[in-house]
Amino acid sequence: MDYNFRFGALWRFRDQILEGVLLTLQLSVVTMACGLAISLVVALASTSNLTVPRLAARVYVETIRNTPLLVQLFIVFFGLPTLGIRLNANTAALIALSINMGAYGAEILRAGFESVRHSQIEAGRALGLSAGQTFQHVVLFQAIKAIYPALASQFVLIMLTTSVVSSIGATELFNTAAFIDSRTYLSFETYALITAAYLILTLGFRALFAAIYWVVFVRRSRR
Repeated sequence: MDYNFRFGALWRFRDQILEGVLLTLQLSVVTMACGLAISLVVALASTSNLTVPRLAARVYVETIRNTPLLVQLFIVFFGLPTLGIRLNANTAALIALSINMGAYGAEILRAGFESVRHSQIEAGRALGLSAGQTFQHVVLFQAIKAIYPALASQFVLIMLTTSVVSSIGATELFNTAAFIDSRTYLSFETYALITAAYLILTLGFRALFAAIYWVVFVRRSRR
């Protein structure tokens, strides 16, 4: 193989790469926050004693989890304008990713809520706690501890999945890579560098989440 790697030629695009990293992080964090809010509402609905909210939550979760994210993204970006709702690429990406995250997160939260023994809930109510106080003081911490690793993994997955939104022109790291490749024709060097950037972000977040788990859950349980 007679090929001279030219990673140095990418140095002039360092500002664009940094901006792509920041936009990916911003999109990931906002998606996770919005997705968790949706997840909580759906998880509470799916565990409700009311038939209509429970059925609606189940239909939403099954629909989103059993259809491709790319199709959902295209419906939001290309389909909604048919109904008169026009969104820019970044907003459409945020909405589609949040809806997708909401379905997966709802199942994680539901599993966490159901992992708390019913006897503990009954004990809380017997002590005079209201349903809200029982949820806050008895259920919430134990549920979050049980599902924290899954939620952390879901965040990392969402961050990696943001690369899909480049298909509608949303500005993030993979979109930046495509731009650089179109200007330099250094495909291997460009995507190798972007792969390294994603790897660093992933390992960094995993280390951060592990540290948070140790501080919030492990240290607290030792007190």
